[in-house]
Amino acid sequence: MGLSALAPLWSSPGLLLAIALHPSLSVPTHRDYCVLGAGPAGLQMAYFLQSAGRDYAVFERTQRPGSFFTRYPRHRKLISINKRYTGNANSEFNLRHDWNSLLSHDPRLLFRHYSRAYFPDAHDMVRYLGDFADTLGLRVLYNTTITHVTLDKDQRAWNGHYFILTDQKGQVHRCSVLLVATGLSVPNQVDFPGSEYVEGYESVSVDPEDFVGQNVLILGRGNSAFETADNILGVTNFIHMLSRSRVRLSWATHYVGDLRAINNGLLDTYQLKSLDGLLESDLTDLAILKDSKGKFHVTLRFFLEEAGTNQSTDSITLPQDDNDNFAMRVPYDRVIRCLGWNFDFSIFNKSLRLNSGNAFGKKYPLIRASYESKGSRGLFILGTASHSVDYRKSAGGFIHGFRYTARAVHRLLEHRHHGIAWPATELPITQLTSSIVRRVNEASGLYQMFGVLADVILLKENAAAFEYLEEFPLQMLAQLEMLTGRKAQHGLFVIIMEYGRNFSGPDKDVFFDNRSVGHTEDAWQSNFLHPVIYYYRHLPTEQEVRFRPAHWPLPRPTAIHHIVEDFLTDWTAPIGHILPLRRFLENCLETDLRSFYAESCFLFALTHQKLPPFCQQGYLRMQGLVSTESLRQHRVESWLPWNHAATDSRLEDSSQQPGDQEPLDAPMAPGPLAQSLDSNKEEL
Repeated sequence: MGLSALAPLWSSPGLLLAIALHPSLSVPTHRDYCVLGAGPAGLQMAYFLQSAGRDYAVFERTQRPGSFFTRYPRHRKLISINKRYTGNANSEFNLRHDWNSLLSHDPRLLFRHYSRAYFPDAHDMVRYLGDFADTLGLRVLYNTTITHVTLDKDQRAWNGHYFILTDQKGQVHRCSVLLVATGLSVPNQVDFPGSEYVEGYESVSVDPEDFVGQNVLILGRGNSAFETADNILGVTNFIHMLSRSRVRLSWATHYVGDLRAINNGLLDTYQLKSLDGLLESDLTDLAILKDSKGKFHVTLRFFLEEAGTNQSTDSITLPQDDNDNFAMRVPYDRVIRCLGWNFDFSIFNKSLRLNSGNAFGKKYPLIRASYESKGSRGLFILGTASHSVDYRKSAGGFIHGFRYTARAVHRLLEHRHHGIAWPATELPITQLTSSIVRRVNEASGLYQMFGVLADVILLKENAAAFEYLEEFPLQMLAQLEMLTGRKAQHGLFVIIMEYGRNFSGPDKDVFFDNRSVGHTEDAWQSNFLHPVIYYYRHLPTEQEVRFRPAHWPLPRPTAIHHIVEDFLTDWTAPIGHILPLRRFLENCLETDLRSFYAESCFLFALTHQKLPPFCQQGYLRMQGLVSTESLRQHRVESWLPWNHAATDSRLEDSSQQPGDQEPLDAPMAPGPLAQSLDSNKEEL
């Protein structure tokens, strides 16, 4: 009886029975957290778990981290940029343009120290990940292949069950939480007649000499297809590229997974009519035939089915028999499949319910916006395999995106299992504007995971202060209180980064005239990435989030503010950026967020029933600035003492002479009148 047949026995008594029947099976080793895979996402999560002092282990099937990058990309050049210079010394800002580094406290573990190339070699990534694991002392079990994962229901477990992992040696590991970071590793294949003649991207030769003077057909239209074409462009007779969809250029769609300029040489040779070309067709409608000379012909599945299986290849109808202008009438020497990758579901028991069964569910596991499996509580998907949350929308499938989503998952786990609330900074309301300005100008998580992660500002009672939460999963906003341990009882602001809603797409001309918006009154029409602030009086409900307007990242807010796009992505212009933002916040809060000198606060106290927060939190708490000549005159006219506390003590000391007063340049403190005005406003 194999291990798979023992799956029903993994209940508490069943586990003992299984061990009795199979003495080779050892007693499970328990860990609170198990991480599958020592790639970038697995190591990133391991760093957070280790920093928090948690009980964890990473299981890696090879002898070193980053095994994917030892073979892929096949032609060794990464498409993740390594921008080593920005002219800015702020490390958080620089991560906006560093797409390879993982997050850590050690500045030595930045990828800029491992490669000088803008598009680095994959070997440098392998070296970097090895140093990351070794330098930080991460607990990785190498040469450990997990062959089966199932559940052991137990009410004492954190999530009502344990995850049971079995490795290639039969060793059993039990985990309270399972974090899967195995990436996408199964080549995507399309089943059609003749697909057995197709070579895969994962195994095709990378030596251009093997393609000299050949006609080549490539199936696919992503970066792997164009990467393969670029490698042999100069030695082939021609290259044809066939795919179901039209080419999508990353600079038009603003999605980094679409075709990058570094790989698109074939577009030049196609449009400049140098024999190469792109064609569109559904691969399932086609068939490939191999003739007696070993050449491959493209025909329609319909013709093949019509002829029957007993017909010879030469007797089957080809499209050019009916249409002598058929684009693919020439035979090919090689057909190469470059159709991307799927998640490997094979080791997971069906009880985990990771696969939805639909086409998209075959590529990615079925997960929530919190990156937790919809079928098994306590099972989280990290890294590339978690990209279903923001597929073709943001950067969650790439290192510069999922390093932040891994941190978000860790924060969720810290609250759920250890009672540690989501990190937050509490500040007086007078610092609201400056806090937002700092984050939109520096934060890398907001910038890279635009439309997916958001900063959330929770207002305190009477809007006197606020809590600032960073990089919360946007689509989980309705569950914020439960997931973070923070309260949203007095209103909130949500800050995200957005592109213009009609600016991105494969059919968009993103270079049209007057594409840039420069006037603040037109900020809502900004096209390029820019900050957007949503204000809600109450936390949106799950129903409101679910049924939000089409193409909106959030439900309709009480108020919304777009900070106008900036060519330099520098939103610090006093008039163009900060002033409109401050006025928006003031309108939402119905208060004045400006800063004032003590003299102005003194005048406000005499003339207004409600003082600005800056005066309430500073001036009336005896934190005023040094007095001025005009302020001294106000004191005299108002019969106020120079320092009421000192004067009161002098009245008790009959030996003090009337002339022994505080110097005129002494720091000014609010007198009795100013204090009484604040507590007895209605009387005035």
